[in-house]
Amino acid sequence: MSASQRILCAFNPTLLCHSSMSEALLSRTFALHRSLNPRKTLARSLAFIPSASVHRSVMPRHQRRGRHGEQKLKEKNRSITAPESNSGLTVEAVTGRLGGLDIAESSGDVHAAQLGGIRLENHHTPFQGEEAIWKPRAYGTASGPLQVDTESKTADKGVAEVQENSSGSSVAQEISLGLSKLYRTNSLEGFSVDNSTYTSAQIRATFYPKFENEKSDQEIRTRMIEMVSKGLATVEVSLKHSGSLFMYAGHEGGAYAKNSFGNIYTAVGVFVLGHIFRESWGMEAGKMQAEFNAFLEENKMCISMELVTAVLGDHGQRPREDYVVVTAVTELGSGKPKFYSTPEIIAFCRKWRLPTNHVWLLSTRKSVTSFFAAYDALSEEGTATPVCMALDEVADISVPGSKDHINVQGEILEGLVARIVSPESSKHMEEVLKDFPPPPNEGDHLDLGPSLREICAANRTDEKQQLKALLKSVGTSFCPDHSDWLGDERADNHSRNADRSVVAKFLQSRPADYSTTKLQEMIRLMRERRFPAAFKCYHNFHKINSISSENLFYKMVIHVRSDSAFRRYQKEMRSKPGLWPLYRGFFVDINLFKENKERAAEIANSNLDIVENANGIAASPKDSLADDDANLMIKLKFLTYKLRTFLIRNGLSILFKEGPAPYKAYYQRQMTIWGTSPGKQRQLSKMLDEWAVYIRRKCGNKQLSSSTYLSEAEPFLEQYAKRSLENQALIGSAGNFVRAEDFLAIIEGGRDEEGDLETDREVAPPSSSPSARDSILKDHGLIVFFPGIPGCAKSALCKELLSAPGGLGDDRPVHSLMGDLIKGKYWQKVADERRRKPQSIMLADKNAPNEEVWRQIEHMCRSTKASAVPVVPDSEGTDLNPFSLDALAVFMFRVLQRVNHPGNLDKASPNAGYVLLLFYHLYEGKNREEFESELVERFGSIVKMPLLKSDRSPLPGPVKSVLEEGLNLYKLHTMRHGRLESNKGSYAKEWSNWEKQLRETLLSNADYLNSIQMPFDFVVKQVLEQLKEVARGDYTAPSTEKRKLGTIVFAAVILPVTHIQNLLNDLAEKYPNAETFLRDKHLHSSLQKAHVTLAHKRSHGVTAVASYGLYLNRDVPVDLTALLFNNRSAAFEVRLGSVDGEVMTSKNEWPHVTIWTAEGVPPKEANALPSLLSEGKATQVEIDPPVTISGPLQFL
Repeated sequence: MSASQRILCAFNPTLLCHSSMSEALLSRTFALHRSLNPRKTLARSLAFIPSASVHRSVMPRHQRRGRHGEQKLKEKNRSITAPESNSGLTVEAVTGRLGGLDIAESSGDVHAAQLGGIRLENHHTPFQGEEAIWKPRAYGTASGPLQVDTESKTADKGVAEVQENSSGSSVAQEISLGLSKLYRTNSLEGFSVDNSTYTSAQIRATFYPKFENEKSDQEIRTRMIEMVSKGLATVEVSLKHSGSLFMYAGHEGGAYAKNSFGNIYTAVGVFVLGHIFRESWGMEAGKMQAEFNAFLEENKMCISMELVTAVLGDHGQRPREDYVVVTAVTELGSGKPKFYSTPEIIAFCRKWRLPTNHVWLLSTRKSVTSFFAAYDALSEEGTATPVCMALDEVADISVPGSKDHINVQGEILEGLVARIVSPESSKHMEEVLKDFPPPPNEGDHLDLGPSLREICAANRTDEKQQLKALLKSVGTSFCPDHSDWLGDERADNHSRNADRSVVAKFLQSRPADYSTTKLQEMIRLMRERRFPAAFKCYHNFHKINSISSENLFYKMVIHVRSDSAFRRYQKEMRSKPGLWPLYRGFFVDINLFKENKERAAEIANSNLDIVENANGIAASPKDSLADDDANLMIKLKFLTYKLRTFLIRNGLSILFKEGPAPYKAYYQRQMTIWGTSPGKQRQLSKMLDEWAVYIRRKCGNKQLSSSTYLSEAEPFLEQYAKRSLENQALIGSAGNFVRAEDFLAIIEGGRDEEGDLETDREVAPPSSSPSARDSILKDHGLIVFFPGIPGCAKSALCKELLSAPGGLGDDRPVHSLMGDLIKGKYWQKVADERRRKPQSIMLADKNAPNEEVWRQIEHMCRSTKASAVPVVPDSEGTDLNPFSLDALAVFMFRVLQRVNHPGNLDKASPNAGYVLLLFYHLYEGKNREEFESELVERFGSIVKMPLLKSDRSPLPGPVKSVLEEGLNLYKLHTMRHGRLESNKGSYAKEWSNWEKQLRETLLSNADYLNSIQMPFDFVVKQVLEQLKEVARGDYTAPSTEKRKLGTIVFAAVILPVTHIQNLLNDLAEKYPNAETFLRDKHLHSSLQKAHVTLAHKRSHGVTAVASYGLYLNRDVPVDLTALLFNNRSAAFEVRLGSVDGEVMTSKNEWPHVTIWTAEGVPPKEANALPSLLSEGKATQVEIDPPVTISGPLQFL
């Protein structure tokens, strides 16, 4: 059976119906059993052939801009043809099915089930061979089926009118009544959690888990190549369209952005998706929109898309059209989300006529190595056209997207995403493409109504006005309910935000099913570990008429605020394999309800069955998201995109607020982090300096808006590119300007829901601090600061540094500000002191524990012309903290030995232990390597303060035990009280007892704690030497870059110069003419490198160079057969040998090794030596027998 046949095959699951099970329990458990078949929902989607597609041509009559006119499947040495479409259903059957979609009737035999007070109505009996679809509330009327005005020339008009008249007012009235009931009393306040309280949680929308690869980019590449070579995997590559995440789960399930819903971002997304249906389905759009919504709701599915539009702010290039591209299809059901494979996504999208992305499959070692080589060759100059052409050539299968990036977005390409997929992916893709040809585009000849940009331009009053206009234009067939966006209007301006206690009551309630248990486990762990995440809860307006005092409904948004949470969560998953993944874009519907004892017993019994079934289909090791190989992914961005977004857009604030010099330091730092080639750095520096002068002169002191920065940047880049071919290659593409100011969506409060205007994580925050081996200018100052914990001896160290003879080895004065003696804002005082004494060295005697403080120091450096050096206590750290328990014990011991401390943190302090635990947790989330790497990336250096002896014995059991007790108590305290002082919360007694126990334990182990510390005079000496190195510029920073891959220009075999020189000596002794020629060339000193060029990017193309990736770093034997020379150049003629039985060939017409050229003569002129020899203008010395020299094949 082919893959497409498996996809099309519809299963008939048996409902889990125990005689004793209540209707409510059935409704809560059925979805999980239905979802246990991983391909079943997709099969339903594809088994139902939409009515509009029956008896129609499979190819479009009109090609709309941005759609490929033909399917392009490329497979090496094999062609594949698409068979004719074969429909198994009739128009009558489909029409009859639609006629049964009546919210008021149920013709099926299954009784209506109830879920927490909601009755799920079952509808018509499915016709033969097809499964039933139940219809959400807003579709159709009680009088009959949906009617479509087939005479109308405007798609969706008939459906919109019918539904607006028949159901729009009633829906509004129902919502208004429900909202009044919701806000009349605080239902949650009176909802107590007891043994009869249950909760049901349903994931409504989610995107792929964010998996943080701990390997470097080069390690990931190597592993990918290894897995493909062994036949264990295929590498899948897709385009990264430059937009924002948009998720859609049907009009009942909701529309979502990355971390929000019910705003302009989701309204724009719904409009664009609805417009796609009109383009694709034409007159049938309204009916297909309703069927699509019903299908998503029935199967609890979500589709994720990249939303690309010009109305939500500028990225790298303003798109020519507003569009979406489907990037994920997810079955949510009642269990763990199941993500479709790419072949399944394409099959799903082609049945519903949704846009797909361009995808390449690489299933051989040659294709994978060629791909990475092609990217390296294009990474600094690549745009959409050459990148797609190169990938088409190297890939084993190429599947063009239905939205062509060049036509709809432009040439500026953000990047590529490469990931590991199943080794069967290529086979499945072939089968899907055979059975699902590109769908027609039936809306070309129709008036599709006003565009997104026209609507936004016509409604410029405020965000709410634009929301209303967009949602009204979408039509009621696709979006009949606007309550997620405008629900507060019908509730007398009450907030849609729910009380914060929803989360607590959700965790305290009994889970009604297995998925709820797993979601509680996830949220409970994140709260206990204090992950940087928010759990925001809102009233669920879709359930407004089902609310009662014992039946409450909410929406929860799980908003992860830092990438460190994903890294920490991955570590938890490795120790807890059953833990569900942490997803990006995570939205959950929550139902809190009461049940009687009988139903409670049924739920408990059914949960046992569900857990057993769930365990039976548990993910294999390969599917586990804690498995590094199963989640290998690498993002590859292009410099032409990054120079716009990161160097120009994200640098605007620095340029306008701090001036050209800090801006220059910022962009140079970014290029260093990226590993940009020296040549490109010089070109970009010249261009960006000119941009800084141009835009400041034009805008004055008024900062250019990041949302519309391309209005100024694009014309500037276009003019700059016209000056030379070098500039054109640098810019990539400019022109075809699209003006956005007239239609930009209004985003009140300047918020950016997607975070698209923030600095990308791969870009370190700006700093003017020196990079490795840069000397600190003597006319600049120096800030020495301490990311530490009380008790790390920073104040004692500062005293010693102040009194050190000669300071830090130069004539700059050294000053200190002790934080415990400064009143007011400490770091502002440091900045003021820096301005008074700009050339001084400032010892900032205060703990600087987090990124907020580090950003202040960076800003201070830029504004006062200073560099900063972090001094940190040396420690091994833990998996989640840069300081070990040993270090924490020593810090606490030191604090408890203090007397009369100016900051009142000493032995007399009743909560000293709590304060140190608070500081310790400020560093939570980073291990030692991450902590030090971030400091080096921010400030260019790091000084380590010796702390503990390496040969110390382990921490005594009682000490370790009391620290762990304190850590656990701290977690309990902060979960309930936040930062409330320890003597004021409900754990005040426990804290008092623990503080006493801490003192007793540390005092009884005083000898041990004193013995493991490094002598203080040694500490001072080591720190002083390191600071002097930094001040002199002799400091070499440790490498923290994960990716250092140079831009490829050509492929060559590198030959050892000594072998070449020995051969030249032999030839000079044997042949007088060779000796005469070589006598004054001094090749022993001037010949430093030797290589045989195999292919050059400029002469032979990117893919020609990339094709040698298969043999990268392999030794290639090279026969030197003759020496040719004249008065301008000299070169060896060569013959390349074999690697693994494959003869190496050069793309050069004459393979050779250039060994000398006269002054001013380019090396490429040596290519002319054979023709000059035939003209008698060059000399040849044959080497018989040839001399063989081997060398590695490398990219240069």
